[in-house]
Amino acid sequence: MIRRIAALLDPFVLALIGTVLLASALPARGGWAPVVDRVADAGIVLLFFLHGAKLSREAIVAGARNWRLHLATLAVTFALFPLLGAGFGRIAFLPPEFAAGLLFLTLLPSTVQSSIAFTAIARGNVAAAVCAASFSNLIGIFMTPALVALLMGGSTGGFSWTSAETIVLQLLLPFVAGHLLRPWIGDFVTRNKAWLGRVDRGTILLVVYAAFGAAVVEGLWQRIAPTSLLVLAALCLVLLGIVMGLTWALGRTMGLSREDAVVLLFCGSKKSLASGVPMAGVLFPPAQVGIVLLPVMVFHQLQLIACALIAPKLAAAADEAST
Repeated sequence: MIRRIAALLDPFVLALIGTVLLASALPARGGWAPVVDRVADAGIVLLFFLHGAKLSREAIVAGARNWRLHLATLAVTFALFPLLGAGFGRIAFLPPEFAAGLLFLTLLPSTVQSSIAFTAIARGNVAAAVCAASFSNLIGIFMTPALVALLMGGSTGGFSWTSAETIVLQLLLPFVAGHLLRPWIGDFVTRNKAWLGRVDRGTILLVVYAAFGAAVVEGLWQRIAPTSLLVLAALCLVLLGIVMGLTWALGRTMGLSREDAVVLLFCGSKKSLASGVPMAGVLFPPAQVGIVLLPVMVFHQLQLIACALIAPKLAAAADEAST
């Protein structure tokens, strides 16, 4: 039993846990703190540059044809999720910091790699999954900051022109630059996606270290009770269960093919840690980023475990139906 649970744990999540522990024990202090912050900012720019370089224009054109599926995915990601997040955030026994983090989680775009991988395992429409996940992340660059400004203006200290400038310079411009340079660097990115993936993960770990280090210096762990973490995990599990159930029901109600319904299930119910970490670093004060990211990391692991259990069952059902 223990081995089965361990097999479901994502190695990257284990690395995240290790990074949080390191930041808790040895946070960047004094003159090192601004150095770590600047390196983390540079990493965010690189991360979004690589995201832009990975997105092909062929995927954009092909994806536009399956508009019903993509509109449904975007509606779940940027409408249903935020409504649920706002409702969950009003639960009286949830600390305000966790309520803000849970709401921020629901404003994020979908994942890319894991959504596509689980769609493939479940015998879904992989091409549509590539397009749906890519669209979600592309639109999320604009939509997530806008929703944060609309729903969390007080939590972020207000949305100013300085915040908008930071978003443009650190997120949007690098993404656009990477995409425009794709004709020249696309082959390089494709050939070296293994070690570039490690660059992605390394950047996220660096941002998490900087964020949690700043929060620890501000007394993060003195403000959080262990019971609050358990409540947070339970709420994330309930949120995931509700959304997965609704996305599957929505796909069937819309009359989508089984393959497209699988795409809606996996792309619509996921939230991107890879986008959430750098966006939190841009949108929130440094001392607040660490606690805002806790719900994102908890939900990330739960969604991987749930999808790892569900995808093989859907594949078995599809194989049985085809025989």
